[in-house]
Amino acid sequence: MKHLLLLPFLLSLLPAAEKPNIVLIMVDDMGYSDLGCWGGEIETPNLDSLAKNGLRFTQFYNSARCCPTRATLMTGLHPHQTGIGHMTREDAPDASNTPPAYAGNLNDSCVTLAQVAKSAGYATFMAGKWHLAGKNQVDWPLQRGFDRFYGTIAGAAHYFHPVGWRSVFDGNEKLTDPKSTGDRPYYTTDAFADHAIQYIEENEKAGDKPFFLYLAFNAPHWPLHAPDPELDKYRGKFGMGWDKLREQRFKKQVDSGLIPAGWKLSPRDPDVPAWDTVGKEKQVESSLRMSAYAAMIDRVDQKIGDLITVLKKNGEFDNTLILFLSDNGACAEGPLLGDGDPVADRAKGKPSFNPVLGKAWANACATPYRLYKHFAHEGGSNTPFIAHWPARIQGGRDWFREPAQLIDVMATVADVTGAGYPASHEGHAILPIDGVSLTAAFDGKPLARKSPIFIEHEDNAFARDGEWKLVGRGVSPASGLKPKKWELYHLSGDGTELNNLAQEQPDRVKSMSQAWRQWAKRVGVYPKPGGKKKNK
Repeated sequence: MKHLLLLPFLLSLLPAAEKPNIVLIMVDDMGYSDLGCWGGEIETPNLDSLAKNGLRFTQFYNSARCCPTRATLMTGLHPHQTGIGHMTREDAPDASNTPPAYAGNLNDSCVTLAQVAKSAGYATFMAGKWHLAGKNQVDWPLQRGFDRFYGTIAGAAHYFHPVGWRSVFDGNEKLTDPKSTGDRPYYTTDAFADHAIQYIEENEKAGDKPFFLYLAFNAPHWPLHAPDPELDKYRGKFGMGWDKLREQRFKKQVDSGLIPAGWKLSPRDPDVPAWDTVGKEKQVESSLRMSAYAAMIDRVDQKIGDLITVLKKNGEFDNTLILFLSDNGACAEGPLLGDGDPVADRAKGKPSFNPVLGKAWANACATPYRLYKHFAHEGGSNTPFIAHWPARIQGGRDWFREPAQLIDVMATVADVTGAGYPASHEGHAILPIDGVSLTAAFDGKPLARKSPIFIEHEDNAFARDGEWKLVGRGVSPASGLKPKKWELYHLSGDGTELNNLAQEQPDRVKSMSQAWRQWAKRVGVYPKPGGKKKNK
């Protein structure tokens, strides 16, 4: 940590114009295998190009859910340390019975990536989904270090007709009738990217600052709303069903070297029926929802392409660090086969929660893993992660297989901007971060992490130490840790978590569980709301 606290000397001496721009792009509820470069059939040529010419991480961990991931990504702290140990709240909670770690909004013990970058002379922009605060504007983007903001504060919105609390905001002002930014009908994916591009263009004309841009798409989070051109493109493309789709994606993953040849594809989720046993009518309904989901990802990639075009036009592409990830694994929320009509539910006045994808397709999106968003197993917490920076990262490199985590993004931004990481901000003590800078990986070196990495969300948790992973479902309830629910996997040979070694290696389980307990105590996992006793 010393190199972060002492400020990287060489970078601090660079003129502002020579410091790299940083573009942090996140999508919402996208599965591990959806991108073309991660095994999918969805057309993502722009992201595929960034992956091919950048650095591809095979094991990069999020926090398994929208809010906790955003809290950690923005601050470098574990979500409980920031006050978002579970989810955000629209209004302030009753402080008398809500532990500080679960208050539901960012606290004063953290700083954001924008605040850190700004301290190094950066212009700071955000477009997209915030989901780190309720209706109190003190923790909205403009109050947390961003110069410009266009997007949503809430966690989900109607893509074509956002309204009410789930509407879009320009700065702190809610827009009652948001206008299209192009020749198509209004669509949040387009509007977010186009405002991000506008900020870049205006900053280029000003000509005096590098920029930090956080572009947080809400796609492909429910509701599954896709524009007609992309929806039509994918109609009928998923008639093979989820079983064959998993097989096709797994083969492509092995062929590309992403998945080691010795790993096994996880079995179909036991709740999910075989595709051939589902009636024809249900197959048609369900496959259309998957088509809409694919179309949403396709459109995201197109808009990322528009942003790349502008960076190249302005001569900024080579010295821009682009980071890409998903906030959690595929979303299995809602009925098993999904719900809603991807065409009719796009109409104005329809609620902003349908259509949903369902567990059957989410199981395919998670290929080769099992489980989903909410869970600490690989299917819920492992995201595709791309780092692209032509001036620093040599293209054409093999997959980077050392595990990394959200906590590393703050350490990286503090490093490459020359800002360092502060001990205090505006009179408040700032908690230290655990992450390591990813610049070692950029240069082809190991990360040399000195301690395990951990997550906890909604009673699910893991500890990752080298090639060993201790993970559990329902292992960390409010009443205290349940050690018998831990599972143990040796991921180098069993990356899909199929061979539980907990009974064979009780000493390793015990030591890793104790390390998790110590971490949980330090970051405030306990006490939890509703808990009658603290974890010991």
